[in-house]
Amino acid sequence: MNRHLVMEMPGLDRQAIVDWYQRNRARSRQLFEFVQPEAYFSRPIALRHPIVFYEGHLPAFSLNTLVKKALGRSGVDDRLERLFARGIDPDGVVSANGSQPAEWPSRADVQRFADACDGLILDALTNAPLEQVGHPLLHNAQAVYALLEHEAMHQETLIYMLHQLPYEQKIAPVEDRVTDEGCSATFGVVTVPAGRATLGAGHGLDRFGWDNEFPAVGIDVPAFHIDIQNVTNEQFMDFVLGGGYHESQWWTPEAFTWIRSEGAWHPRFWRRRNGTWKWRGMFQEIDLPPRWPAYVSQAEAEAYARWKKRRLPTEAEYHRAAFGDPSGRERRFPWGDAEPDASRGHFGLTAWNPVAVGRFLAGQSAWGIHDLMGNGWEWTSTTFAPFDGFQPMSSYPEYSADFFDGQHKVMKGASAVTAVDLLRRSFRNWFRPNYPYIYATFRCVRTIG
Repeated sequence: MNRHLVMEMPGLDRQAIVDWYQRNRARSRQLFEFVQPEAYFSRPIALRHPIVFYEGHLPAFSLNTLVKKALGRSGVDDRLERLFARGIDPDGVVSANGSQPAEWPSRADVQRFADACDGLILDALTNAPLEQVGHPLLHNAQAVYALLEHEAMHQETLIYMLHQLPYEQKIAPVEDRVTDEGCSATFGVVTVPAGRATLGAGHGLDRFGWDNEFPAVGIDVPAFHIDIQNVTNEQFMDFVLGGGYHESQWWTPEAFTWIRSEGAWHPRFWRRRNGTWKWRGMFQEIDLPPRWPAYVSQAEAEAYARWKKRRLPTEAEYHRAAFGDPSGRERRFPWGDAEPDASRGHFGLTAWNPVAVGRFLAGQSAWGIHDLMGNGWEWTSTTFAPFDGFQPMSSYPEYSADFFDGQHKVMKGASAVTAVDLLRRSFRNWFRPNYPYIYATFRCVRTIG
């Protein structure tokens, strides 16, 4: 006898959930179609699995999470379900190489596996008891929303991986229009007054949140100065041409060792061709757009900030700058409580590249700060760690806990290829400081007094 009370959540729209899942799968299939057949087993980023893994991982995670773990039903292929169960986040290439299996299945086998998984998942989403009060994985339909958001997050992972593929190994869309329309943005700094910042989310306030978002914690934040705009390519160029990559004083010892070992002397998204600076886009190179945000690792962002005699914001300072309001209340989004739309920021997987900073006037925060959600994730100085009272989520207990190792930094906001479904105040992203592949930018702050 099932001891859990089966009931549908108010507003749990099965058709909407099925549609969301099918949209996710359609977009994922589209991304894999950009890959030339000969590149399918390649590793565009040596610190990650090859492309083949992700085509199997997305349906395998959903099957394992909902069908097998939550509902206790049979799967498709136990060997493949284990093979594609989880990705990697090694501290170096040697560790990454050691995590690769002797052989990956053929693409045809992976696609047959994915199709079989999809059939079982869609049947569950359509007919199974998705919400069971008191069930560790199905209370508030946790496993359902976990698999839906998981695929959306991994689409961004896949996009920045494909960004690193040589152009000849990709099939470009019929139209890949890249423009830099310039910007008339106001640059400078604003003062954010002292106030309270709420990090995380309270249980019951949101439809879903990952375990690292709970419980909510309030922090008193002293006043600080912060850049109105993200640091642009043009501004970061001053650091590059000023020899910033060659002077250890701007870097932590670990970061300086890393850039020396990599031979890095400019951001990874930049190229130097015949005396001209270029931007390495997804499908083509263009002249480096000066007013686009500089996409860099946290180590590079921190070095630039130190060179400017400033620093990166803490997670709490980001929250205060993004969601604080002179009234004392906190906004749902930087612009207020209205749902995200195209006037508010550059997000939602509608373009492969960023745009000039400051173009979304309707998306600025109460303090007049731009692009806090969209156009690039925002690096902070905060080490990824649990909030007091953290509890691992039953549907994916290792999701956050395995990364509370002191080796990852918190990012906030969103990039151009972040799904709208992931835009919420409490969402936390994280990466190692020396990971240069993600669509992440930054702005500087200065302590007052």
